[in-house]
Amino acid sequence: MSYHLFIRFLKDHIIWFIVLPIVTAATVYYFTRKERKEYTVQATIYTGLGSGYNLKSVNSSGSFDYSGVTNAFDNLLTTLNSSETMLQVGISLLTDHLKLTKPDTLILGAKGFEKLHQAIPAPLANHLARQADAVRYAQIDSMGRSEAYNPIKALLAKGDMYYSGEYISKKLRANRKNSSDMLEMEYESDDPAVTIQTLDFVIAILNQRYISLKSSDTNPVIGYYEQKTNEAKRRLDAAESKLRAFNVDHELLSYDEESKNIAFSRENFVNEYNLELMKNRATKASIDELSKRMSQRGNLLVINSELVKKQAELADAQGELVGAQTSRSNSEIVRIEAKIRKITDEMKVIAQKYYAAGDSPESIPSNKLIEDWLAKVLEYAESNARLEVYKQRLNEYQNKITELSPLGTELRQLNRELEVAEKEYLALTQSLNEAQVHRQDISLDKPLKVVDPPKYPYTAKPTKRLIFIAAGFGIGLFFALMLTVIRFLLDSRLDSPEHAEVRIGQSVTIVFPKVKKFSIGTKESRAAISMFEQLSNAINIDIVQATSKQPPPIITLFSMRSKQGKTWVAHGVARLYAETGQKIAYFYPRITKNDLPFELGGVTFYPFEIRPEFMNVRDLNELLPKNQEYNPFYFDKILLELPALISSPLPVYLLHKSHVAILVADANSGWGRRERQLMALYNKIASSSLITVLNRVESDYIDAPSRSEAEQILVQPELLLKHQRKLPSASEG
Repeated sequence: MSYHLFIRFLKDHIIWFIVLPIVTAATVYYFTRKERKEYTVQATIYTGLGSGYNLKSVNSSGSFDYSGVTNAFDNLLTTLNSSETMLQVGISLLTDHLKLTKPDTLILGAKGFEKLHQAIPAPLANHLARQADAVRYAQIDSMGRSEAYNPIKALLAKGDMYYSGEYISKKLRANRKNSSDMLEMEYESDDPAVTIQTLDFVIAILNQRYISLKSSDTNPVIGYYEQKTNEAKRRLDAAESKLRAFNVDHELLSYDEESKNIAFSRENFVNEYNLELMKNRATKASIDELSKRMSQRGNLLVINSELVKKQAELADAQGELVGAQTSRSNSEIVRIEAKIRKITDEMKVIAQKYYAAGDSPESIPSNKLIEDWLAKVLEYAESNARLEVYKQRLNEYQNKITELSPLGTELRQLNRELEVAEKEYLALTQSLNEAQVHRQDISLDKPLKVVDPPKYPYTAKPTKRLIFIAAGFGIGLFFALMLTVIRFLLDSRLDSPEHAEVRIGQSVTIVFPKVKKFSIGTKESRAAISMFEQLSNAINIDIVQATSKQPPPIITLFSMRSKQGKTWVAHGVARLYAETGQKIAYFYPRITKNDLPFELGGVTFYPFEIRPEFMNVRDLNELLPKNQEYNPFYFDKILLELPALISSPLPVYLLHKSHVAILVADANSGWGRRERQLMALYNKIASSSLITVLNRVESDYIDAPSRSEAEQILVQPELLLKHQRKLPSASEG
């Protein structure tokens, strides 16, 4: 379909574009006639979730956690929009309104006051009004959460009341402002006092619930870490006690230092012992040598029992002296030294008694030998005493080493247990401190601060009624356009020559416009005259080319349905040829039984009856009664108008004898599946040329000659277009 056809289609349905928008706009106007005024209150809240400074900020690394901030805002908005928050806001608002005994423009207007007291029985309202605010809130909260039905519960659940969570959540809007820490909140209702009150309650309850939720998060954490810290402290104390008991039981100040000291002391003692042992051996050798020099008397000195006794006392005294020196007792050392000198003097007296005065074999004085011998004996005794002490101490060191050796593994295990317990305790203590800092941070500073508090709305929002009406008008236009497009797409009419050619499958040769009343001054009349001239030319050309057909030429006019304009076209063609002096025979379906053949202006009219054997008719004579005379060679041309093919059989043999066929179709008629089937059948049996005529086309598709060009046509137009017989009009044929 072309653009012009669609425009014409729109013009045909212009009434839709007038009626539908008016209807939809009027409908919107009617339903918005009682539109309530809406008041809006806004507030800006600083949350500090992203850039706020708190106790935790002191130890922060400076990095910014975008996902954490986004999650915190999501938690805040979820808390705000939760049903519990909405319920608490509704209870707080209802508590404030039920204390009123008359409307107050700063709390609740007259309309809301009346609606509230219609929903709550008067005794209950009066009882609640007399209560204190805290008592009233507790009673309303209890009734609102009760499982049993009551007026308060019904009021809090009613969707069109100021106090229901559904109403509050629908009217409340909260959004984060860009990527800042600001939260923008907006609330609207038809009562300015209720609007600002509700937003105030929303901010207060959100602040309270958010702090409570954050605190409730920290309390279990703190309790957990306190319990675990106490358990870790007990394990640490037990490990320290075990280590302390181990040190006390084994008399250890420091195992590592003591092990080092014992090893070092033992090594020194071993060195000293070896030195003392060498001295002892040397002293013993000296004593033996001196004894030899003193010959026989010297031997007597050695075996003298008294002297041996004194030597034993001297050895004991030397041992006591070494022990006293080890214990660093000065008084004891002085006493033992005095005892040793006494024993030495006594031994010296005994030796002189048994050893005669004189010289030794080496001419050494005897006194000198005795003194040397006594000195060596004394030195030897001292050395023996020291060796005994060294041996004793070495044994003690060995016993200590033997005792300390297996203690190392046990001590390392105890230290490891202590270290693990200490680390666990320190880690839990740190976690506990962080949790306590988080809780303290919440208690010290509320997370929400009102930057722009709600302000009382004195003016209502601009009404959107005009916008709704305009939108309704636009919707009506849209529906009109949509219906037009749907009908346009579903329209099966031929409409235009282009559309007809596509649907019929044949090229359209002649296009006749609508001619309501003939006048040479109208475009339609001039176009019709021109089309008849072109139609006669087309017919003559096809007749000349049909050399195989026998004269006179037969011109067949047919249509798929009735009232397509065949009669009107046939009359015009007949009159056109008659005006040129030709004899024309016009066969047409009889309308009434009284129709008889007649001749008028060179055209002889032959009505015929449609009989059951119409499809088998082989000659035009068979269409007429037997008593009627008909000589085909008397006529120059024969016009045969067939009935509508959709309601009559096809005269196969007559169509085969036709020199030219004219298909007449109305532009306003449809062309569907049945028409296509009939056209296919015709194409199978037709042996003549086909001229397609599209009738009653809109003036947009015609090209008419000028008035002067039309006046030059030899045929009188009024005779051409005038009906020559009492037959259906052009719109009926």
